[in-house]
Amino acid sequence: MKKTLIAAGMLALMGSTAMADGIGVSMAKFDDNFLTVLRNGIQAQADAAGLSVQIEDAGNDVAKQLDQINNFIASGVTAIIVNPVDTSATQAMSDAAAAANVPLVYVNRQPINVDTLPDNQAFVASNEADSGTLETIALCDNWAAEGKTEVNVYVMQGELSNQAAVQRTQDIYDVIEAGKCKVKINVIDQQTANWSRDEATNLMTNWLSSGAAFDGVIANNDEMALGAIQAMKAAGIDMATVQVGGVDATQDALAAMQAGDLDVTVFQDAAGQGGGALDAATKLAAGEAVEQKVYIPFQLVTPANVADYLAKN
Repeated sequence: MKKTLIAAGMLALMGSTAMADGIGVSMAKFDDNFLTVLRNGIQAQADAAGLSVQIEDAGNDVAKQLDQINNFIASGVTAIIVNPVDTSATQAMSDAAAAANVPLVYVNRQPINVDTLPDNQAFVASNEADSGTLETIALCDNWAAEGKTEVNVYVMQGELSNQAAVQRTQDIYDVIEAGKCKVKINVIDQQTANWSRDEATNLMTNWLSSGAAFDGVIANNDEMALGAIQAMKAAGIDMATVQVGGVDATQDALAAMQAGDLDVTVFQDAAGQGGGALDAATKLAAGEAVEQKVYIPFQLVTPANVADYLAKN
């Protein structure tokens, strides 16, 4: 992959006060379980390295996030980390940072300009082509183990402006079209619940009101899977009769799996991504080489190995 280098003379910044106090972080929103773990991962690694980071909440507002980027630049930060609100709106952020020659690292959500990032910018995340694929194949295996040959499912999507939501949904259809599923999947309906547990509860409640027979829910993340479970349990559905999958392996999701409600999730190392983003940002500011795409592997989590992940997030 393309490597990034800044002038070797900047290496001295690593030990300077400016470097220690000069990393600005803009998070899409604080009110999200997964992003909280990611944010804490950045803070924990900064504390361990003796670095001071300024972490701000964009409140899921694209304009506010761009203002934060510009304010970071104006204040003289030596590097910026961004968890984008809208992955289709990242070009302006890249342009602003590039014009000021400030290293910028996107984390978790893939920017639309990921293949044309300037030399002092990078992207740290997990490869979303694996997330929905692992989730869907595992659910297929579960249905096949139950002796089913054809299933009807609902698909819950994350925010449609996020590349992760688009890719995780596409993964489902890629698994179907590639013949990787041991059963025939019929998607009854797919709608966005915007990564939200509450929105997912409402969406699932609406689906249940139709009275359509279904075999499971494939959700783009755990929060939506948990919302769907909440609605199903409120409606008196026996969770042993349906399969539900999510992505992230949050603590709440793992607890739901232990309770027998959630069947599949995929561990996305939020803390690892946060630490990786901070590492990339400090290296870029110090003039070191960094891969422009750094992927932290996804890992399948099922009831068989859930105990291995209880302490990871």
